[in-house]
Amino acid sequence: MPEQPERLPRQTPEVPAKGKRPPRLRPLTALLAAQFFSAFADNMILFITLAIIKLEGLPDHYLPLVQVAFLFAYVVLAPWVGRLADREAKSRILLIGNGVKMAGIALLLAGVDPAISYAVVGVGAVTYSPAKYGILPELTDSEAKLLKANSLIESFTILAILTGSVAGGILSDRSVPLALLACAALYGTSMALTLFIPSKAGDRTITIGLQAVPAFFSDIAQLWRLPACRFSLIGTGAFWLSSAVLRLVVIQWIPVTLAIMTNTSISLLISVTGVGIVLGAAVTPRLIRFQDYEKSRRYGVVMVAIIFTFLLIKTVPFTVAALLAVGFSGGVFIVPMNTVLQHEGHGSIGAGKTIAIQNFVENTLMFSGVALLTAATKAQVPLSPIIAATGVIMALFVGVLFTSYSGAARRSV
Repeated sequence: MPEQPERLPRQTPEVPAKGKRPPRLRPLTALLAAQFFSAFADNMILFITLAIIKLEGLPDHYLPLVQVAFLFAYVVLAPWVGRLADREAKSRILLIGNGVKMAGIALLLAGVDPAISYAVVGVGAVTYSPAKYGILPELTDSEAKLLKANSLIESFTILAILTGSVAGGILSDRSVPLALLACAALYGTSMALTLFIPSKAGDRTITIGLQAVPAFFSDIAQLWRLPACRFSLIGTGAFWLSSAVLRLVVIQWIPVTLAIMTNTSISLLISVTGVGIVLGAAVTPRLIRFQDYEKSRRYGVVMVAIIFTFLLIKTVPFTVAALLAVGFSGGVFIVPMNTVLQHEGHGSIGAGKTIAIQNFVENTLMFSGVALLTAATKAQVPLSPIIAATGVIMALFVGVLFTSYSGAARRSV
């Protein structure tokens, strides 16, 4: 008889142990994903608003005016939002922030003035921000991991700026209501992901009232006395001031210089800066150690040089190269400063209040820069002097970092 093949033992499917739950999304992963979708929608709104301004035939200075309305919330609400983030569970504050942003979307859908609607989105954004960054020290257990987490969240944020800007341009060219509904869906997705982040109780002894204003300025003074924090606040403020103004200027500069008119094409070009920042933020841990964060100021010098090249550029390839380079240098410039500020602030006045102060400084500078840009645009000042002024102001800030903080900041870390 032919030999029978050996019979293998019958395998039964593996059954999970009773009561064992499937693996959950890791808190840091959930935060990164939630931040990506929220920031994606934030940046869609800017280009949707640009489309609304064009459709309604509003004047050129209305776009920077809308940005001023957005930034106004950061300046006015700064004394309260940081204390709120330290008082409550930060994951809960993330939910509230996205909920307020959705209210701003509803106002745009209802046809409310873009400046008012975008101001409501700004209220949601300023509420969201201290919790977004302030929760990082809770989700990491070392300086190296905090630097890496900062690099990741900066990369995800800028990737969202990149893709959100493009999506906003493309969708708003087709249908503004559809683009707004897409934003609402993205905020909803971000809120769902936030449920995977642990709700660590805050400090309920922190009060939120009128006394928050003097306490806020007392916290600023305390943070300012720390050389590393002072260095970081000056550096990050310079970065966001120049970035806010340059972004709006380039949106106006592209049609004039390159004869590119559609929202889709403009948003694609602007997104190149986002690619550069993602790359810069991603490689920062390899280029600069936590203890040597002062080296980041070298990349501020590179940013200044590239800003001035926009006075000479006349073609699309050179524009792409300049936007990519300014983004890369900006990414390496900003990540180490964010990290050291969170590290020092977390052990000093609290993470949420530190981020609120950082937002206040950055957005006060951004508000001032964009307000001046609004006035200059309304007065029909040519774009070249505005670009040159932006480069000079950035150069002055970077100069302060070189002349006043050589070695002093590092000794305080």
